[in-house]
Amino acid sequence: MHSDLNLLKTWGWNHHHTSPPIAAYVHIPFCRHRCGYCNFSLLANRDDLFERFLNGLATELSELQEPRPVQTLFLGGGTPSILPPPLMQQLLALLRHWLPLSKGGEWSIEANPLDIRADSLHLWKDLGINRISIGGQSFDPAKLKRLERDHSPDELDRAIEAARSVMDSVSLDLIFAAPDETPEIWHNDLVHAIHSGLNHLSTYGLTYEKGARFWGERARQIIKPVDEDTELEMYLDAIDTLSSHGFEHYEISNFAKPDQACRHNQAYWRGDSWWAFGPSAARYVGGVRSVNHRGTLEYLRRLETGCSPVIEREELTLDQQWRERFVFGMRQLRGVPWQSWQSHVPANVRESINQKIAEHIEHGWMHEIEDHVRLTRKGLVVSDSLWSEYLD
Repeated sequence: MHSDLNLLKTWGWNHHHTSPPIAAYVHIPFCRHRCGYCNFSLLANRDDLFERFLNGLATELSELQEPRPVQTLFLGGGTPSILPPPLMQQLLALLRHWLPLSKGGEWSIEANPLDIRADSLHLWKDLGINRISIGGQSFDPAKLKRLERDHSPDELDRAIEAARSVMDSVSLDLIFAAPDETPEIWHNDLVHAIHSGLNHLSTYGLTYEKGARFWGERARQIIKPVDEDTELEMYLDAIDTLSSHGFEHYEISNFAKPDQACRHNQAYWRGDSWWAFGPSAARYVGGVRSVNHRGTLEYLRRLETGCSPVIEREELTLDQQWRERFVFGMRQLRGVPWQSWQSHVPANVRESINQKIAEHIEHGWMHEIEDHVRLTRKGLVVSDSLWSEYLD
């Protein structure tokens, strides 16, 4: 049997040297079905495992030894909202005990439109959840069908309206560059979202991930991706359309009304530590990154037999920590206060990053405003290709 202390050390927390994280992520690995683009760690149509999973999660959380207060808590998946009310009450009670939310904290839940009903919303709100992220993806019926979503545009509209009537903050995920999608379809999605009264939007270009069914269908030319120029047009349309309607573009893929940015995700982008629990959950504690087993059944088997669910562990050097903090920080539109950071950064890392910044400013991908280094509009488009240069 592993001891509580051993798992805390595996996670990287030593209370003599580091402060505990103030953010936590919990992965709920269940869905009604798996969409063709999805390669997340989840099991479809396995209601029979719900209670067993909650027991396993309780075992993992007990390794904290004592309640650890957090300022943000995020329930992701999978589809956390799939749990029936009695089991949702059990889950939330478990989390309220081990990860009590500080006063004024943010507690988010990802939800499928079909799970968003008045009774569910009031239950979640009464038990402490104050922010909901709706996995809607589109308001277009043909696009929803192509993405294999299980809701209609009308059902998404009703879910948004119900959520807005109960929750403090309501966010919506939208996907662009779906197969056969045109810029007009995407623009209509943006306009529809704006008129829905949401205060946060996350927009993601469809990616073809190995392990997802769309990956194989693309390789066999069953589906054809949108070309790069069209995808770029859609991304820039999101920036321009949402910005002109009062949304702040505060991170590469995220837009928010004033004071409605997702506080939990900002902990990642600041390079803060965070707890994480559940299959495939990746945490960053005390300069150590560790990842749980991706398979739900193996995750449960390990916990049930007294073995750690952690399968990967990497202790980052100080150099690596600073490089990652820079890269995560640059995902935010306000950028990184590089000038004020420099006195804290190891000399070799400082020189390396300065050299890359100079190159990328020359290319027009970054610029300096006051003491911050930020991505330009041109840089936003190519940003994913830049980060490896800073991490090497």
